[in-house]
Amino acid sequence: MPRDFYEVLGVDRNASEDEIKRAYRKLAREHHPDASGGDPESEGRFKEATLAYETLRDPERRRRYDLFGPEGERVGGGPGDLFSSGFGDLFDAFFGQSPFRAGATNMPRRGEDVEVSLDLSFERAVFGAQVPITFRGYVGCETCGGSGAKPGTLPVTCRECGGQGQVRRVRQSFLGQMMTTLPCPACHGIGEVIESRCQDCRGDGRRADERSVTVDVPPGVDNGTSLRITGAGAPAPRGGVPGDLYVHLRVAAHPRFERTGTDLLTSEHISMAQAALGTEIRIETLDGQEVLEVPAGTQSGKVVRIRGRGVPLVRGRGRGDLHVRIFVDTPVDLSKEQEQLLRDFAAQRGEDVAVDEPGIISRIRSSFG
Repeated sequence: MPRDFYEVLGVDRNASEDEIKRAYRKLAREHHPDASGGDPESEGRFKEATLAYETLRDPERRRRYDLFGPEGERVGGGPGDLFSSGFGDLFDAFFGQSPFRAGATNMPRRGEDVEVSLDLSFERAVFGAQVPITFRGYVGCETCGGSGAKPGTLPVTCRECGGQGQVRRVRQSFLGQMMTTLPCPACHGIGEVIESRCQDCRGDGRRADERSVTVDVPPGVDNGTSLRITGAGAPAPRGGVPGDLYVHLRVAAHPRFERTGTDLLTSEHISMAQAALGTEIRIETLDGQEVLEVPAGTQSGKVVRIRGRGVPLVRGRGRGDLHVRIFVDTPVDLSKEQEQLLRDFAAQRGEDVAVDEPGIISRIRSSFG
């Protein structure tokens, strides 16, 4: 399992961009292969530090790494992709050249990742659903088939790099004279150039338009959950690997149920007599009505559990429970007969209750009546 990127650079998880850059610069100078005499262990640490910096210096990649760990950060490519295509750019940014581009080949570019929000009802979040969403983004150009070339023409091999997508340069650095391989400035690393551009996409191979995607929402998701749909992001310019679609869920609250993890909480009211003698009541659950047995002597605030009527586990089997909090209502607006029955009941149990006589204010009012 890869080491934590913050640990690799020796910085805190709240480190600023400048702190991350300084930490990487120090490690790069110490463990660069030309500076360490080709020591394999030192070279490994150099590559590890570079991968960590490449991830944490970019706000979006850092956000995905903090949310999903290394697997989420490596969307669309693993460490090999970094060292074969992006590593030289990183080294150039620090030292003005890259000794690691030799042997690299032109690679298709990757489309951008797309993020959208999806409002979801409480029930759909619990039981799952297939939800169509529409958003504006890039789609492949139908006119040129994504090639970027005018219909009837094709991209041609770049004369500058011979189709390799790279050119070699000798550059002077603090480590001495070094041979570096850079993206071809003529074809931007693709290896092909377009002599007659498609008029609809202007040579990009894609255009902005409305897109529709069906999101498969698994049962048990919660508010704030993010779903990744591989390959549903933006298509890459002039072919290549499409990006991914990240769907951020916003789950509406339920008027009756409160969610805690995979458990649900609701409440029911019963009368004093029902609480004392016990009863059966019908309650609403997300699965429909259920009969709940309330034992005799139930006190207000007691919680009764119904197993398996909560939220399904997102990754796994089974469901949480439904917890029903019982509230005992005190009777009001008693008739004379009901009041007398309660007084008789209290007398039999030896309980003190208020005396049934008019108060002083009532006596004063009645005297002027």
